Amino acid sequence: MDALLDFLRENILSVYLLIFTIFLGFELISKVPSVLHTPLMSGANAISGIVMVGSIIFLRLADPGDYFSLALGSIAMIMAVINIVGGFAVTNRMLSMFKKKK
Repeated sequence: MDALLDFLRENILSVYLLIFTIFLGFELISKVPSVLHTPLMSGANAISGIVMVGSIIFLRLADPGDYFSLALGSIAMIMAVINIVGGFAVTNRMLSMFKKKK
């Protein structure tokens, strides 16, 4: 528990930034019309790719004994993979709607 509190004290600005981006993302996505959600998923794939690279770098630089950092990096990697796969599936489905039927 002390390690978590020390981490929060050292990274309080990052915690505030994370909370702010969560609220900002929720507000932005809730205002988007449903017609535009599929094209935005393609953009989210690019962002998730950046998150994937960042999580790999984070995991490579983490101390092997720091389980909190390893868990955080692993969660980031798993969430990025889920978002990338889901985004590609939605984009593929959208593109298949525009193909001519035989």
